[in-house]
This record gives sequence, C-alpha cells and structure tokens, in this order.
Amino acid sequence: MAIYKVTVATGDMVEAGTNNFISITLVGSYGESRQTTVSFLFLPGKERTLSVHCGQDLGPIVLIRLHKWRLFLEDAWFCKDVRVTAPNGTLYRFPCYQWLEGVTTVEVREGSGKKLVDDKLQILKEHRRQELAARQEAYRWKNFAQGWPRCLNVDSIFELDSNIQFSRIRANNFTGLLIFQGASHFLSGFLLRRTSWNSLDEMRTIFSRTQGRDIGGCL
Repeated sequence: MAIYKVTVATGDMVEAGTNNFISITLVGSYGESRQTTVSFLFLPGKERTLSVHCGQDLGPIVLIRLHKWRLFLEDAWFCKDVRVTAPNGTLYRFPCYQWLEGVTTVEVREGSGKKLVDDKLQILKEHRRQELAARQEAYRWKNFAQGWPRCLNVDSIFELDSNIQFSRIRANNFTGLLIFQGASHFLSGFLLRRTSWNSLDEMRTIFSRTQGRDIGGCL
C-alpha cells in the first residue's frame, strides 16, 4: 500500500473558508486514488493535512481533483494550494488560488511549468484542451460601438465567474489597505512634508516604518 501525505491550504482573505464538504482525488501517471474526504470545515488562512491510502504506487502525481459539495447552504471556498508528498518523499505542489462555488469539481495541474509538447499523457492533453475551451468561453468579446475598443460580451459583471470579478471581498481588502497605508504615511509626516528629501537614507527610514523592510530595502 502507498500512503500519500496531502496538505490543503485555504486563502487568508475574509470569507475564504467554508463549511461545505471538500474531498480530493490524486491522479498519477500510473493511476488515480479513490476520492478522499478532506474536511467539512475550513477556516481562512488554515491548513488541513490528511493521508490518502492507495493500493499501489500512483507514479508521478500530475493532477489533483478537488470536489466540493454541500448538504444545505452554499458556502464558497477559496483554495490557496495543495501539497502532496509521495511515499518516496517527493513533494508535488499544486497552486490553485481560486474560488470553488456550488457543487463542482476542479482539476489542478502540478505546478512545474510545461509547454504543450511536454504533455505526454493523454489526461494532461485533455486537461489543457478543456482549460483552453473554458477560457475561450469566459473571455468572449464584442464591439460596444463602431470605432470603440472591444469589450467583454456580457451585460453585467455578475455574469462573470467569481474568479474573474473584482469581488466585494477584494474591494474591501483593497480599501482597508489604502486606509491603513494612508494613515501610516500621515502619522509619519510623509503626507505633510513640504521640503525635499535630504538623502536616500531618509526616504528609506520613512518607508521602512510604513511599508516594511521589503520596500525600504529597495530604495
């Protein structure tokens, strides 16, 4: 028997968690696992770890399937990523970074970048074809008026998938960040400054207080 360690991470934004049921299927080059329940409760910014037992070695893990279903109320879930550790210690990473809504199954490829010619397995070729078809359906264009640039062929942003929309949650997070940074700059004297900077070191000191070491180190 082959045992795979699976870690599923939820995004840390507001409302990213869910109380719906989430399960996972591992797809390898030699076969796939049975559908295994991860949990029915996910909290924002938290991880769930489980063991998936398989009757045989699945080979290199090339895909995972995340299944979401509910008993009663719908509760969308934002999956950050999934990490799978094979019995031989090999770590496979599956970046997801998307919302799962309703009763759905989402396939996520292993994170290593690959070109079309690198897809040797038929399941990967089919996944790429389906992904392309889904994107072509989601991003259809129309002419708004003669001489104007083309726009998305929808009547409202609410017709778009939630992963395309600039959602209320993202807008609130963005607004909160702007308020926080504006207040930080104001308190540090940055917004009221009437004279020029004396040196780069002075600029570095101001920005390192308000935005952290990364930005300060770039100045």
